[in-house]
Amino acid sequence: MAETKQRRALITGISGQDGYYLTRFLLERNYEIHGIVSCRAPGIGEAGERLYYADLSDGSNLGQILDKANPDEVYNLAAQSHVRLSFDLPQYTANVTGIGVLRMLDAIREYQQRAGKQVRFYQASSSEMFGKVVESPQTESTPFYPRSPYACAKVYGYWQTINYRESYDMFAVNGILFNHESPKRGEAFVTRKISKAVARIKLGLQDKLSLGNIDAQRDWGFAGDFVEAMWLMLQRDVPEDYVVATGQVHSVRDFLDASFGHVGLDWADLVETDQNMFRPAEVDILCGDASKAREKLNWQPKVSFEELARMMVDHDLELARQEAGQ
Repeated sequence: MAETKQRRALITGISGQDGYYLTRFLLERNYEIHGIVSCRAPGIGEAGERLYYADLSDGSNLGQILDKANPDEVYNLAAQSHVRLSFDLPQYTANVTGIGVLRMLDAIREYQQRAGKQVRFYQASSSEMFGKVVESPQTESTPFYPRSPYACAKVYGYWQTINYRESYDMFAVNGILFNHESPKRGEAFVTRKISKAVARIKLGLQDKLSLGNIDAQRDWGFAGDFVEAMWLMLQRDVPEDYVVATGQVHSVRDFLDASFGHVGLDWADLVETDQNMFRPAEVDILCGDASKAREKLNWQPKVSFEELARMMVDHDLELARQEAGQ
């Protein structure tokens, strides 16, 4: 029997939360992993992946990286992904999160011509594109109403992905992922900000937590579940776009309840509202309908909202104990 060729994946944003979980998911399936990083020297990563230095705001060496990596699949996870920060850095966000997608798509188009092979491309689209929602829950056919420079940039990348798919017959898909969290979530994001504060307050390392809009409602899932959906999209015969979500809505207050409650604390006396943390244009509620992903990809989330909050708090408790020298 002929030996199956090892598949190669190139992941942009490999050093982020989704890159972490996707790398390990693909390694379990015997992929050779190549990654693009923007904040450290090229070399070999902690999981054995080959790393290259690049930035989607430039993209001048993307073709060279594709030649070296020779990928079968490309996962574009890189972005300036902090929504509140995008209001302060709108041009940078548009350049990286929006035009950066175009740079990668065009580099792949040219690489395919040179290499004579098809590359399957995954674009990390976002539920923030729905913004001021016109219907709920949101599906693949729900119109977009972006409410931040970040969301506008994601809409641009979404349509460029479709444009290249239809113009050049590329296998290119959008995963419209709703909020997904984990212990690897960046500390600037509200869920990780909460779980870290819970741990530090419990151990006496911090007194209070300041937050913005705690009434915002989101569809929160576990990043480790969501990366499986990314991979499944690229295993299909036909490239299509998919919403990936849990279908359940919880408020920031709910996350506070679950997180502080896990360690026996009442958050009401420990959390302060800071008006400076509110967005200029708020997104009040997002809820995804992942029926298409369930039916066509046979995908469904496994980790519940409560399990996610406990997982994140337990991880940050361990970090806080190390900080406290316990």
